[in-house]
Amino acid sequence: MKPTRVATTLFAFILCAPAQAQNGAAGAQLVKGECASCHAIGEETKSPEPKAPRFADVAALPSTTELSLKVFLRSSHKNMPSIMLEPDEIDAAAAYILGLKKKN
Repeated sequence: MKPTRVATTLFAFILCAPAQAQNGAAGAQLVKGECASCHAIGEETKSPEPKAPRFADVAALPSTTELSLKVFLRSSHKNMPSIMLEPDEIDAAAAYILGLKKKN
């Protein structure tokens, strides 16, 4: 990678990191209010609703990406309540869930 590309990438990361952290905190608050009645949202060992996956397990799936979460959260699902989230709420929830992914 060229030095200018490295500097640009580093600069972009520094600018985006606080926004991602803020989105993760907002996402934690959102999912605690909207999702915790069915899903385990933190380190809980199981979800209150047995058929609802733990968010840590969702984050660990190889198919879980920022895009896949945002598409999922914008779509209706037969076995879930119809919760309408604003675009910034979807961004925040996705940031929170992705933040649960274990670092290897």
